[in-house]
Amino acid sequence: MQQLHNAATELKSDNVRRSLPLPSPATLRERLPVDHSLAQQIAGHRQIIRNILNGEDPRLLIITGPCSLHDPKSALEYGHKLAELATTLADRAFIVMRAYVEKPRTTVGWKGMLYDPHLDGSHDMATGLTVSRHLLLDLAKLGLPLATELLHPMAADYLGDLLSWAAIGARTTESQVHREMVSGLAMPVGFKNGTDGSIDVACDAMGSASHPHSHLGVDEDGRAALLQTAGNPDTHLVLRGGHDGPNYDAASVDQAVSELLKRGQNPRLIVDCSHANSGKDPLQQPAVMRNLLAQRDEGQSHIAGVMLESHLQDGRQGQDGELAYGLSITDGCLGWDKTCALLEGLSGELKVES
Repeated sequence: MQQLHNAATELKSDNVRRSLPLPSPATLRERLPVDHSLAQQIAGHRQIIRNILNGEDPRLLIITGPCSLHDPKSALEYGHKLAELATTLADRAFIVMRAYVEKPRTTVGWKGMLYDPHLDGSHDMATGLTVSRHLLLDLAKLGLPLATELLHPMAADYLGDLLSWAAIGARTTESQVHREMVSGLAMPVGFKNGTDGSIDVACDAMGSASHPHSHLGVDEDGRAALLQTAGNPDTHLVLRGGHDGPNYDAASVDQAVSELLKRGQNPRLIVDCSHANSGKDPLQQPAVMRNLLAQRDEGQSHIAGVMLESHLQDGRQGQDGELAYGLSITDGCLGWDKTCALLEGLSGELKVES
């Protein structure tokens, strides 16, 4: 910690880039390994998600969990509750837990557990990598499929073997580096529409990531390397609304499906019930989800899944005082009681055709 503080002080004083060593991806994976049984579980979860996205499994994909993870204890409590609920709804829905340890910042702010696990600006990333991988391992051992947003391409080298699904955010969908990264991932990846609400950039990203690439990167031992990827066949669109408002309504979904079909891309998509689709009000997420289920009931077969931001408590909190337990420190979330009531209440509407 003192070494990190001293390095930060020196950096401010002379404005020169400095570096501190981190464990390589191979080293961290060796310290916190995925055993054969867990690897098979994750591979099975990835295949189920592929089947849903390809229309071969009629269940609804539900990706739910905290906007970001900042406290392992509350994350594990949420995970235990979600694993139990997932078993209850398994014949009608496939539930995946959001396990976000990176957070994009419009300007500055807390970047997530991976970068600042102590929540104090010390940026102890060596600890952050360890804590993040350890927590994801513990959650996966509950039997849960895990999802995250891959913000920095190197994060996939440290955590990718624990993930069943990943997202590329609205601000990074246009990035060539992220498209190259996705082309080498072995899991389904959703590209979010741009912050302006347009799906064009996401469609371009899907097309790019589905092709092979040769690009700069690092290998398992952390050395600079030429990486060659085969292309990811399991990319898809995530609708999250935009500056002009939501895009979960029937007309917006129909338009997106039409554009995907025109481009020869997978027309089955996921809709984020949060962000601009909820007007950034987490308590509006249930209304968005009910609307989407109504569209499915009316014949819109291309809605493959939904996303919810959900934690133990409703809302969010700042970081300027003692933190309340189970309450988001980034975007506001739907509390567990409301989440559970929503999903259990909708279980009769999650129709699965035989």
